[in-house]
Order: sequence, then structure tokens, then C-alpha cells
Amino acid sequence: MSIGDDKQAIRDKVWGLLEREQAVPSGSHGKIPSFEGAERTAALLGDLDIWQQARTVKANPDHAQLPVRVRALKDGKLVYMAVPRMATLKPFYKLSPEELKVPPEEAADKRGAQSAAPRVAVSEMSPIDIVICGSVAVNRSGTRIGKGAGYSDLEVALLIEAGLITDSTIIVAPVHHLQVIEDQIPETDHDFSVDLIVTPDEVIPCSPRRRPTGLVRSDLTPDIVEAIPALGIRAEDLSS
Repeated sequence: MSIGDDKQAIRDKVWGLLEREQAVPSGSHGKIPSFEGAERTAALLGDLDIWQQARTVKANPDHAQLPVRVRALKDGKLVYMAVPRMATLKPFYKLSPEELKVPPEEAADKRGAQSAAPRVAVSEMSPIDIVICGSVAVNRSGTRIGKGAGYSDLEVALLIEAGLITDSTIIVAPVHHLQVIEDQIPETDHDFSVDLIVTPDEVIPCSPRRRPTGLVRSDLTPDIVEAIPALGIRAEDLSS
């Protein structure tokens, strides 16, 4: 089996387990799953010193992390949330609590953000203190996998290359405890590990940290480059 096949087998196993245990809504297979206890997870994360000291949060737009995004806005933090598929030169929504004209619950929803928040280019962003990444599964060494689209990896790599994710940035995976697995998860050059796992009942520090130094250009196909103009790479440059 290939690494991709191995990862997909883990996703299928975890999606199946979550649905059998009714820890997620039916139809969660294939998604970053919303999970029972997501609000408690956001509250537990919000009690941590690293959260209270953070000023800027970058979060994925999936519904599973909506409570974390709402908590960040209520706590006065600047939130960046990816535009779906990053399909624009300005690939992030900027959710600034003092500038929002709608409640945090509306602004933090990916549909609400479309009308409530401006889009910004990477060059217009501030350094990131905390990254919230959606995950399907994660193990205690911090290796995680998403739903397989690869956007989280690209977002993190792009922000590392821009100097906005640094050694002081903490990457967090808020998940259900059933998503924390004992299995080894295969990794490639573009994968990043998380520094903390937060479940509704537990905070799990992870090590050692593993991150790319930026975009792994050998992984970028012409189709990806054409679809995500914010990468700043021309398709014809991939072979040079």
C-alpha cells in the first residue's frame, strides 16, 4: 500500500468508529467531523496560558472548530480563517473583534464570514500565535491527518514561508478523544505535527515537533498552482 492508502485506511477506521459510537452527526464520513463535546474542548483550550497570552489565531473553517473560533473572538483575539480552497489572491478572512458588525457566533461561521469579514493577502497578515487545525485523527506524538484535501498543509507551509508561523507558534488539534489513536501515522515532507491535542477532557502535549520549512515545491502540481494563486508560483516555474 502507498502512504496515501495507509492514511485513507486510518481515516476510514476513525470515521467508522466515531459514527458507531454516535460521537459525531451521521454523514460525517469524508469530513473534518463535528464532535460531541466541542464546546467543552474550546473551554478547556481557553483556560490554558498559551491561549490567554495569544493575540492572533489562525483557524480552519470547518464547523467542528466553530466553538474555538467563537471563543477566540469573544476573548478579543484576531482570527484568520481560510477562504474555501484558498481560491483567491486574498486567501484568508480577517475576523477582527473590534471591527465586526455581527455577533461572534455569526462572524465565525464560514458562511457568515463571507459577508462579515474582509479577505486579506498573506502580506497583509500579522504573525500567528496559535494555529487551530482540523483533524480526522491524531496520535500522541502529534502526527495528524485531515480529510485528505491537503489544504491545511498548504496553509501552514505558506504561512511558514511568509514568516508568519514561527518557532513560537503553537499548533493545536481540538478533537474528540476517539480521534486520538495509538496507530503510527505515515508522514511526508509536507506534513506538520501538532504541539497540543485538546479533547473535551484532556490536554495532551506532543513532541518532537515536525514542520516543513515552507512549501514543498515537488508536491505542487500545475493544477494546484493554477487553483491557488496565493502560492505565488507559476505553473511553468515548477520545472525550473
